[in-house]
Amino acid sequence: MPQWIELEGLSNLRDVGGTPLVSGGEVRSGQLLRSDNLQDLTADDIAQLRELGLRDVIDLRSAFERHHVGISPLVDEDGMTVHPLSYLNEVGLEGVTNLDEAAELIGNALPFQPRGSVPVTDPVVSTYLGFLADRPAEVLTALRIIAHGEGATLVHCAAGKDRTGVTIALALLLVGADPDAVVADYALSSERVPAVVERMMRNPIYGKGLAGRPMDSHLTRPETMQAFIDYIEAEYGPVSEGGLAQMMAGMGWTEEDQAALEARLVG
Repeated sequence: MPQWIELEGLSNLRDVGGTPLVSGGEVRSGQLLRSDNLQDLTADDIAQLRELGLRDVIDLRSAFERHHVGISPLVDEDGMTVHPLSYLNEVGLEGVTNLDEAAELIGNALPFQPRGSVPVTDPVVSTYLGFLADRPAEVLTALRIIAHGEGATLVHCAAGKDRTGVTIALALLLVGADPDAVVADYALSSERVPAVVERMMRNPIYGKGLAGRPMDSHLTRPETMQAFIDYIEAEYGPVSEGGLAQMMAGMGWTEEDQAALEARLVG
């Protein structure tokens, strides 16, 4: 199963290597990492990430977040490439500079908020499906970076649970990971939610949007990821029998992409 990696500046960092495959075996370790926002990384943290072989960083925060919270501290690190991608609709955020207004807007834009673009009962699942419907190019780009990278790839957003969780789930399911194990990995972030929220609350951009929200509203519930998978299976068939591959092919995912991802994560 995935393993926690403890760094001073991160609360939700783990290697998803060890995730079991339906066919037997497991996902390779040292290839795919996931975490929360990197803004608090220390020099020692960066050195440890380098020791882990980190080469590619997929930053799923919005352009608004990157501008107001800060660009990745790894952008100038030799041998590391930061890939900024956004799964969020940022209409209305352009030109906003007032901190109170910005905090409210970014809170509304964060992926745990209902969007209503997909007819499902769970607003979080609706948001996750919205990533695929509204930002397919960005989702494909993220998966291709994972597939074609050399060394370890780290996927992160703000809390490391929603945008990151969907990306990691897709990557794992595409290479044949046991869906139950994918659900379990998604739910694992709940263990670190209090520490993540505490860290985010110290930033005024995130803090105002988070203030007053009960802690359990931030949890990564297994039934949420299960509902996400169930929706895909209802539309395309079992994910472990080609259903997800069919959906992704419709978005532009190719056989070459699939082969590269399998070679990277399964070997």
